[in-house]
Amino acid sequence: MASALSQVGLGLVLGIPAANGSGRALLAGQLYGVKASDPLVLGGGAILLAACATAAAFIPGLRASGINPASALRVDR
Repeated sequence: MASALSQVGLGLVLGIPAANGSGRALLAGQLYGVKASDPLVLGGGAILLAACATAAAFIPGLRASGINPASALRVDR
């Protein structure tokens, strides 16, 4: 869980400023009435990404925590 969430955190820390900068460069001249940096959209996207990544890391981790480690190591190859 910690590894997955640290990767998501790093992605958000690097991605939000990149999205803000590219939004100013690309969207400002292309679409009428669209702000270059909309904090509601950036924040909503970041929260949605973090929630999906948390679920994607939590569900397999929950299933793996129910397995006996000794029996998992004894599986025939």
